[in-house]
Amino acid sequence: MRYAITTFGCRVNQADSLQLDMQLRARGAIPVPLHEADVVIVNSCSVTATADQGARQAVRRVGRLNPGARIVATGCYATRAEEEIRALPGAPEVIANKEKHAIVDHILPRIETTAERFGGGAGPCGSLATPAAIGRVAFMLRVQTGCDEQCAYCIIPSTRGRGRSLEPSRVVGAVSHAVDCGFREIVLTGVHLGSYGEDLSSPTTLVALLRSLERHPSDVTFRISSLEPMDCPLELVELVVKSGRFAPHFHLPLQHASSTILKRMRRPYALEDYRRVVNSIREQLPHASIGSDLIAGFPGERDEDAQLNIDYVSASPLTYLHVFPYSPRTGTEASRLTGRVAGPLVRDRARALRAVGVSLSRRFHQTQVGTVRPGLTLEGSNVVVTDNYLKVAIPAVRDGNQRVNVRITEAEPLVGVIQ
Repeated sequence: MRYAITTFGCRVNQADSLQLDMQLRARGAIPVPLHEADVVIVNSCSVTATADQGARQAVRRVGRLNPGARIVATGCYATRAEEEIRALPGAPEVIANKEKHAIVDHILPRIETTAERFGGGAGPCGSLATPAAIGRVAFMLRVQTGCDEQCAYCIIPSTRGRGRSLEPSRVVGAVSHAVDCGFREIVLTGVHLGSYGEDLSSPTTLVALLRSLERHPSDVTFRISSLEPMDCPLELVELVVKSGRFAPHFHLPLQHASSTILKRMRRPYALEDYRRVVNSIREQLPHASIGSDLIAGFPGERDEDAQLNIDYVSASPLTYLHVFPYSPRTGTEASRLTGRVAGPLVRDRARALRAVGVSLSRRFHQTQVGTVRPGLTLEGSNVVVTDNYLKVAIPAVRDGNQRVNVRITEAEPLVGVIQ
């Protein structure tokens, strides 16, 4: 069987797609370009209306480029809007998030009965998803999914369900498998990563998991994916400072700097809480990358609320921003709130925040000139991704997945030399 996977959205979806890729390879399926595939899996996102649109466009594109392919749609948009997906050209099948783990079992039995279509060959059973094979050097490992929080704007709890964690022994096993495949960096990800372990029969914490991974008998390093600010205690920051196994890179969604809007969003912290966390990280890790998410134009956002966003992030130690124009999700509390902000104004406020984000990145890049950072070379390119999440161009293409030290010589664009 020949397959292709198209993925939208966050690192959790990327991790899910990687697991599907590995399972398919282990069964002897062969990854190919979309137009050559017998089966195309579209792993959708539904965080915004733009994400929904992207998934629909992807399904239509498969229909144009490969009209004979079997299309299997999964992910949050497919879970939330099954009938919309089924109505698209190509008669897509829909598998909800709760059954995503069984997609390979769903696909292969039906296709393998049509042996003449694939020449009857067994394929490379047991082939590993190495960095070179999948074209990326970081292994995305989902250790948690689902969310029990009730943020007013978020549809994900209804598409991913309640918080569920992978047992620590299974996490360690997955890390060992990734190391065997040749990966040197593992990204730990989850829908609500900071709640890791709370649901287990023997409850544990994310910090306890990190301490166990710190002792893993390999030289693999770890990158912690997005954490809610209330889930980033001093103990975790100190572990990153002292360990050497964890990248100095934090992504801490703020969503808004106005206390009024944070309350309307049902976010369980105040700006001062957030400020305390990021300032502590900056004091202890001067070279750390600190990113954030912000929503522009949430219902009820006044000019003065939007200005609070600009004022805070401009003076903050943040190094990059992901800015999302507010997009109502049917079924969420926010979709029923009054005070909807006009579309053009939402876009204007988002543009203003993105401009600040560009300035923050440039400022951070300037501070890194002259420093030497460890990193990994990207496959088939002349780029090194540093531990503090910078993509630095080097003079010549090198083999991918190599550990190197790069001295940053220029900030705009980021350029360096291997030491």
